[in-house]
Amino acid sequence: MFNTPEFARDMKRGEEAQVDALLRDAFGGPEEAELVAKLRKARLIAGEQVMPMGGRIVGYYALSNMVKPKGWLCLAPVAIAPDVQRRGYGKRMIGMLTEWARITQTPVVVLGEPAFYEKAGFSRKGAAALTGPYPIDHTMVCGLAGAPAQDLIYPPSSNGV
Repeated sequence: MFNTPEFARDMKRGEEAQVDALLRDAFGGPEEAELVAKLRKARLIAGEQVMPMGGRIVGYYALSNMVKPKGWLCLAPVAIAPDVQRRGYGKRMIGMLTEWARITQTPVVVLGEPAFYEKAGFSRKGAAALTGPYPIDHTMVCGLAGAPAQDLIYPPSSNGV
């Protein structure tokens, strides 16, 4: 029998400790887990998705509300358990997000590694007119064909990532 993850779904109440452990394991320290805790406490998270597999959570991402532009979301953090990385699970999970953003025309911004995020549906070209406090060459957007000139202001607890 194959051991593959289920589809990504909304995180359920009570799964916070599993997500915290995943973030600490995937990032090799507490910083990302602490970021998520701050965003939750500030009520800035618009949604959290998990990818279960074999009774545990192996994938996670959070979407937070951007301060500006209003109605835009910020993707951070994204984590896949180290023992199942490089199997395409992260691309599949984020690919479902970018398709949702396209269909609903909800702009989602990410600051990250273009080689990964562009394969999952984000676009650096679409973000070319954006400005913000972080390197534009690592800023990507999905949900829009091309973002108009906008100044990005990230959620205060996120520090842009």
